Amino acid sequence: MSEIVILSGSPAKESRSELVLKHLGELLEKQGFSVAHISVRDVPQEDLFEGRFGSPAIAEISTLLHQSRGVIVGSPVYKAAYSGVLKALIDLLPQDVLQATPVLPLMTGGSSAHLLALEYTLKPLLANLKGQSLKGIYLVDSQIDKTNPHQPIIEAEIEQRLKKQLEYFLEIIERQPVTSA
Repeated sequence: MSEIVILSGSPAKESRSELVLKHLGELLEKQGFSVAHISVRDVPQEDLFEGRFGSPAIAEISTLLHQSRGVIVGSPVYKAAYSGVLKALIDLLPQDVLQATPVLPLMTGGSSAHLLALEYTLKPLLANLKGQSLKGIYLVDSQIDKTNPHQPIIEAEIEQRLKKQLEYFLEIIERQPVTSA
């Protein structure tokens, strides 16, 4: 079982969202947490396109999410919302897959004009899965260095904000009783 599951909604192999999520995963691993990374790109396209609720890949993702102590969900902003492929995956998961699970939402976008996409699109989606959504983080593409995978955040203030949200996320996880799956 992975304590923390990181779910990337980016359809692009090399994306800023993916870089930030991997960075968060590294920070978590340094603190001794086991981390599982799931990308929408890892899900068979047929499962997503044909709505295969019972596919082995969807069952495995559902189990990972359900058994985790916390989940980080990240997506780039497309047309003022999360990616469509993330929605396709979410639609195949059980309605309560995130029941009472702390969820840290993260979005990246080209400008601050899409800041509210986090509040009005991603957080309600996660709440619909019964997740305990935290404040979340929105990053502008210009704050992320695609050439530095181990330290992708360019501005120290943004890195501090990211770490503060991660600390709060971990505090909530640590207060939860550990259950055996």
